[in-house]
Amino acid sequence: MARTVKHLSLHRIAGVELRVVADVEDGVLPIVEIEEAVIRKYVRRSQPPWPHRSVNLFVLEDLQPLVHQLKQQQAANSLQPAATGDMPVVNVYDLADLASCNVFVNRQVMAREGYWDDSLAIQGLLAHEHAHPLAENVTTRASRELALPKVALEGPSLTGCSLELKDRLQRLLVGLATRLCLYAPREIFANQMTIASGFGDALLYLDRRNVTNASRSVQGRDELRRQLQQQVSQGNLTPTGSELVLLVGDLNSCLDLALEIAPFYRAGREGDARELEAMLEKDVFSRLEPQVAQVYAALRDQYVALDMNLAVAATRAWCASILDLLAQVLGGKGCSYSIAWICQIAKSLSEKC
Repeated sequence: MARTVKHLSLHRIAGVELRVVADVEDGVLPIVEIEEAVIRKYVRRSQPPWPHRSVNLFVLEDLQPLVHQLKQQQAANSLQPAATGDMPVVNVYDLADLASCNVFVNRQVMAREGYWDDSLAIQGLLAHEHAHPLAENVTTRASRELALPKVALEGPSLTGCSLELKDRLQRLLVGLATRLCLYAPREIFANQMTIASGFGDALLYLDRRNVTNASRSVQGRDELRRQLQQQVSQGNLTPTGSELVLLVGDLNSCLDLALEIAPFYRAGREGDARELEAMLEKDVFSRLEPQVAQVYAALRDQYVALDMNLAVAATRAWCASILDLLAQVLGGKGCSYSIAWICQIAKSLSEKC
């Protein structure tokens, strides 16, 4: 379906040409003003130097046009179309030519998450996306050379589970493993760059909200447990299978926050990191099984220690250590999902973030 352009403008900020295209009317100008301020602040940094001569800012009702384009180019692009459509802001750029970048703002997701009218949240989101090309290094490039092969989810706890449930667990675990392993270097270094570039308060504000969202997501855990117990009583699920489903839900609810909190330690803002972790302990971990907090802490430590100069072989070994943490916690529930040893070098992905 063709989109009607409702806003088109051109701005020049500190030698950078900002082109704005929007298919929504309300709320565009505040986003443009925040984007201009973010660009100015990054341009003032001497190291690493701002690489773009132009920025294309698309403020769209949703990102279906981008998702469609990514699907057409999926073999040559590291962005995942389905995941991209559910992101509030996305920066698409070409590592081979950083003269320009394309920033997409998703109005629907921004409104759903409560960001659309929140200037500090918008600043944090835009600053994080612009940090990605500035934070590129040997390790982030090496991470693009790795892929997870398809491996069937199996184990005694899945005996009697429907194919639909197995498929859902498979998708959740592969998605979690991909985020915590393959995408982790890009997110960690981008967050660290965001903080080091003077946007730490905005990022901290966003992460406080992320922890609050995680606490809300676990509030429905008791009801999920009740539903699973009903499935067990009906013979549709084993007791250990029920516990596995709960565990996978728990892991998905909060482990991503290690990617947000570790960069504060890396950037020397330990007080902010500990504040977020205190919120996590009180509002999230206290409601979950102890192994969730344990695997979070192990992930955080790995992320804090991540070196930015890892070649492909070293990055693969680092990814395997991350996946091993997941394999161990899943193995405790009888799920033999041996992803610790299956991260392998795949075809080189397109140099697009």
